[in-house]
Amino acid sequence: MRARIAPAAQVAMFAVTSVTIVAVNSDIGTPRNPVEPPALATAAESLRPAAAFTSIANPRARAESLFVEIGKVLQHPRCVNCHPAGDRPLQTDAGRPHEPLVVRGADGHGAPGMRCETCHHVQNFDPAHVPGHPQWHLAPIEMAWQGKTLAQICEQIKDPARNGKKSIAQIVHHLGEDSLVGWGWAPGAGRTPAPGTQKDFGALAKAWADAGAHCPPG
Repeated sequence: MRARIAPAAQVAMFAVTSVTIVAVNSDIGTPRNPVEPPALATAAESLRPAAAFTSIANPRARAESLFVEIGKVLQHPRCVNCHPAGDRPLQTDAGRPHEPLVVRGADGHGAPGMRCETCHHVQNFDPAHVPGHPQWHLAPIEMAWQGKTLAQICEQIKDPARNGKKSIAQIVHHLGEDSLVGWGWAPGAGRTPAPGTQKDFGALAKAWADAGAHCPPG
């Protein structure tokens, strides 16, 4: 004989179930207490201005030093999470594998039925901690930076066979003007912004190119 559940108990059970669902979905599959606010992200680092490198007389040495400063952004979680070594994006400042499980797909926008835009809309949705941008997608696998040295990343960026046939001038424009790159400085609640500003970053990239676009050793 099945026990009957009183209406009040049914309501209570539904309420608990509903809270559990919200708690899981609020951080894309990571359970959290829905009552407690998320921990605040660490304040962003600063970037040295391009003018700080003009005292380096040797152009190669100046370019190498400038790229080390640029590397503060390129190797930051806001960049590396979308430049993973595998087919699965990363998330959070800790670079954890994306939850729920998604893959890059043929065009970097996800697999059929689980496209990036299914969850990532035109702007950040902070109540659920879901980042957003109209062109949200993974960088091509040829631009995977995870686990690479700064010198290796520099060579990747400069290589037309891997960078989408871009010139150095186009790379500088991409770094300093592209709005998806710019998302890294406005990543939404719970994420540390990239160091400095995109304007600072773009100025460093231009100064690096003007000095010969040399890569640091290593």
